Amino acid sequence: MAQTSAQTSNSLYDFLPRFFRLSLVSVLSNMMVPLAGLVDTAFLGHLDQIRYLAGVILGSILFDYLYRVLKFLRSSTNAITAQAAGREDPKAVLLAGLRSGLVALAIGGAIVLLQYPIQTLGFALLSGTGEVEASGADYFYGRVWGAPAVLLNFVLIGWFLGQENNGMVLLMAIVGNGSNVLLDYLMIFVWGWQSFGAGLATAISQYLALFVAAIGVLRLVNWPAAKTAIEELWDGPALRDTIALKGNLLIRFLILISTYAIFTNFSSLLGTTTLVQNGVLLQIALVSQFTIQGVGMTTQTLIGNFKSKGDRDRLVPVLAVSLLAALPIALVFALTTILFPTQVFGLLTNQAEVSSHLGDYAIWLLPLLVTTAISFMLEGYFIGLKAGATLRNAVLLAFGLGFLPTAIAALWQANNHLLWLSLVFYVLGLAIVLAVQLPKTLNPEAPLTPNPAPSTPLPEKPWTRRGINSPAHGRKPLRMG
Repeated sequence: MAQTSAQTSNSLYDFLPRFFRLSLVSVLSNMMVPLAGLVDTAFLGHLDQIRYLAGVILGSILFDYLYRVLKFLRSSTNAITAQAAGREDPKAVLLAGLRSGLVALAIGGAIVLLQYPIQTLGFALLSGTGEVEASGADYFYGRVWGAPAVLLNFVLIGWFLGQENNGMVLLMAIVGNGSNVLLDYLMIFVWGWQSFGAGLATAISQYLALFVAAIGVLRLVNWPAAKTAIEELWDGPALRDTIALKGNLLIRFLILISTYAIFTNFSSLLGTTTLVQNGVLLQIALVSQFTIQGVGMTTQTLIGNFKSKGDRDRLVPVLAVSLLAALPIALVFALTTILFPTQVFGLLTNQAEVSSHLGDYAIWLLPLLVTTAISFMLEGYFIGLKAGATLRNAVLLAFGLGFLPTAIAALWQANNHLLWLSLVFYVLGLAIVLAVQLPKTLNPEAPLTPNPAPSTPLPEKPWTRRGINSPAHGRKPLRMG
């Protein structure tokens, strides 16, 4: 009996090789995004004038709204694609990418067309000296032209991840962020374009990443088979379901970025030096968070895949493994910064007025990153289940009851330590609310039944889907082309 129990327990964790293979690629690709931002910071932080670095930090708030808020395109596409892949519905996989791609293209085009009013309104709400705001505006006008590429990349990353084709995501990250570093050097140091150069370099690198993704799509998709999927593109119930999930995840990302935007803006009100100090620490926190998100995206994919099969027994094991994988990452980043502040901060800036007090606030990275790891894994769990309403309610509670009152008190008291505490309260509150909701997803009276099979017959061997049905899964691969 004991042997049977042990065998059952082992079978519940037979996804481990798959989990770590996907997580490794996702972590590597995700790390490159904030590392490119660190390179921006390092280049600008070593210029003679601090206003260029401060301007980019301030201008980045707008892109936190325009881009990080719109990352709901990636998460929702990942969840929908993973569930379609789990029930082996290739037409639904293609439709997930097509519907999201149309939304991304429309929003990206609107951002480019409305760039002037967006910039004007954004900087009317932000606070900084005249020189800092001018540098931030230069950065904005350089980077905004990349909007359509950024949003289409979000969709394609989610689409590839939902099919467990993480190699394409890694290749996009290598090309996009590697070219960003090279272009940063040319435009900032060689050509002397400072803030505008940093923004334009990022925009061009996004189009290079999109070019790589387009090659991947052309290689995977059988276009004659796509015609039948296009005919169902505007299917009412499916479209409403897609929009509902995207709407709830939009609120999640909007609240998250609002939290960090308010934190950065309040930092600016406490002084330019405090703004830059907090901005440098946030860059380090973002490297950790993006790395942790690599594990979270794998959690979304596997939870969505198992949910579509009605495989409830593996949901908690996936969540447990993701937590055990994410927490050490958070600890490594936090403790490295706290124990070796001179070495870490010396890579980012040589401004004495900034680096002299960075160590005083670095301790906040420990509680912030640990609680972030927990909340991100719980978010990945609920996104994989497509439980968008639960996630929406959790972030609203964490923002309204945890972050905002503490941040206002920090501004009132002009206390930067209290401002960092407000961030910790946000992610801690989010983790608590989601953890309370977790048992409801395991209620036997609400079974996770697989989605129904497609109503129309699929064309024979329509397209290739790599990675989902590998031999390790016990099935023959279903190919897309």
